Amino acid sequence: MSLPSPKPAVDPRMLKLLYFEDLHVGLREVLMKTVMDSDVVGFARLSGDDNPIHLCDVYAAQTRFGQRIAHGLYTASLISAALGTRLPGPGAVYRSQTLNFHAPVKIGDVVTIIVEVVELIAEGRRARLKCEALVDGHLVLDGEAMVSVPCFTRPNPLIRRDRRGRSSWSATIPRPLPR
Repeated sequence: MSLPSPKPAVDPRMLKLLYFEDLHVGLREVLMKTVMDSDVVGFARLSGDDNPIHLCDVYAAQTRFGQRIAHGLYTASLISAALGTRLPGPGAVYRSQTLNFHAPVKIGDVVTIIVEVVELIAEGRRARLKCEALVDGHLVLDGEAMVSVPCFTRPNPLIRRDRRGRSSWSATIPRPLPR
């Protein structure tokens, strides 16, 4: 007896799918996220980093920040979210990432992640992207990511393509054929 397949966490019909051939230098994407207390606590549980600067109001009040701050790698994980879901999107695989931390991110801050293609390398279908995290327009984190990007190998019914084979937009739900 086989168990029923679990429902996927993401509906694949709603994904924006980009292939290496769809990318160009200057292409950029933005992701915004409000940092919640539950995000910081959850990241601490997941990572094992239970530094009181992230979890204890009393301790954090005595630090130079004056309050709890998010883990630096939590902020960096938002870059991973942008790369894996927006640009290049599903199928992209990290090769490397540099990170430069400039300022703390506090609970309640709205973090704006900006990723931009700065170089395309045909060999290995790799893309180099500039990555920035801002809070209230101020840079809190920057770096570069190198990712491998899938190439277009066969038609995908979820993607509309123009005559040159470029995707014209994000995935759409195919209409049933007339009977």
